Amino acid sequence: MKKHFVWAGLIALVCSSAQADGLYRWVDKSGKVHYGDAPAADAANVEQKKFGAAPTVDANDLPYASRRAKQNFPVTLYVAENCSDPCKQARLFLNKRGIPFTENLLRTKEELDAFKQLSGSDGVPTLAVGKAWLKGFQTEQWGAALDTAGYSQTPSPQSQPPAKPIPAKPTNTGSQH
Repeated sequence: MKKHFVWAGLIALVCSSAQADGLYRWVDKSGKVHYGDAPAADAANVEQKKFGAAPTVDANDLPYASRRAKQNFPVTLYVAENCSDPCKQARLFLNKRGIPFTENLLRTKEELDAFKQLSGSDGVPTLAVGKAWLKGFQTEQWGAALDTAGYSQTPSPQSQPPAKPIPAKPTNTGSQH
């Protein structure tokens, strides 16, 4: 009996990972939100969902200024697999500030060539704020560009990661005489 559960679990895992690239979120004409492997023909606000990616900030939870900035000056972070600490710092900076952003991982030579032609940069991390390109992670420069674009300087409470509980102090389990 256990073998059947193991096989069923493995098959479900394989099937779900094969379909993980094709999950979409969309809104129908009546405003109802739907999820599925293909959006409807008349769908509005279609978003492709990616699993395993860093959590993103929901636009509805953003302050008005940040929602407006996101609409007018979308933020995209470009990273590569061999970029460790600078890319982590860049991602952390954007997350701490509650900036909604898209992250593009450059893997192939074709992706790198297209990126270089588009941005004029051959290094990562690189940040696009609207049509402005910021090469290399520099806190002050990136912060100033986000401020100029109209992003809030402090994240909304909804965009903050949940607080981690403080570990309890160990209790003395030995007997006291």
